[in-house]
Amino acid sequence: MAWLHIVTPRGAVPTATSKCACGRDRSAVGKPRVLALIDDHAAHRTVCPLRNSQEGRAAA
Repeated sequence: MAWLHIVTPRGAVPTATSKCACGRDRSAVGKPRVLALIDDHAAHRTVCPLRNSQEGRAAA
């Protein structure tokens, strides 16, 4: 399970936190870094070992 929490108060600097049950815990401050963290969070969801278990899959 992965969580992305974004806070964008009016007139203040946006912040974001990306956490995952696999142990991932990252944060960002400022619009450019928050936008980058959003992309990184989406990419993590495709490679997270908890979401993409290799166990039981046939070898290619």
